[in-house]
Amino acid sequence: MDAMEALSAEFPDVEFFHATGYKSNDTNFGNYFGRIYQARYLTGLTAGAATESNEIGYVAAFPIPEVIRGINAFTLGVREANPNATVTVNWTSTWFDPAVEGEAAQALLDGGADVIAMHQDSTAAGERAEAAGARWISYNSDMCEYAPNAYLSSAIWNWGHYYALAIESVADGSFAGGGTWPGMETGMVQIGSLAADVSQATRDLIDQRSQEMIDGSFDPFTGPINDQEGNELIAAGETPPDFAPEGLSLLGMGVFVEGVVGSAEG
Repeated sequence: MDAMEALSAEFPDVEFFHATGYKSNDTNFGNYFGRIYQARYLTGLTAGAATESNEIGYVAAFPIPEVIRGINAFTLGVREANPNATVTVNWTSTWFDPAVEGEAAQALLDGGADVIAMHQDSTAAGERAEAAGARWISYNSDMCEYAPNAYLSSAIWNWGHYYALAIESVADGSFAGGGTWPGMETGMVQIGSLAADVSQATRDLIDQRSQEMIDGSFDPFTGPINDQEGNELIAAGETPPDFAPEGLSLLGMGVFVEGVVGSAEG
């Protein structure tokens, strides 16, 4: 991101696009990401309905707002489907390390989790869930073939829609830098395939919440929502802004919601 920022100033006739960051300018440097937390909420519905132990594990990379926001949205979905379930977080301090991810998943399984979710880039957590006879929520893409018996659902990316728009904006001269953070309404973030044993009731709820997020009538982070200590975090009817210099915001989220077990500080 910092390198692209510097190069965008050095080469003003080149258009630069950076994923997941927060820096941009109003000429030739843009940032893009998607509201993957919406899809994570939907996968939480499947996890909450599937767990029998009421203990769900989450293998997580780094304690940054993106990851914390996803864990929170997932947990809110879990708790809509099953108010008695909890989500225990195990931090790995890596985006991609199959050995570390597998060990983190195994620790959660050994602790009683019967569903494993993740914010990681390998299939290791799913493979451990498969071996343990547990269930698995994948990320990035629909990874059902790697752990077919464990696979439950997935939060997936479809970058093609944005890339087509980005290329068109450069071709027609309309690109002017800035940031974009779209959600399910563009198809950039989606829920992948569902396991065959996901109930019709859960499928119907996923369809309902999906449509509501697309039309803007539902947001996973609309209160009342408590923090993990049971204190009010978001008041009834309120939704945090995307960004705020002070107070809670989606892009600056650094605390866990009720139902999460573990530290948001890593």
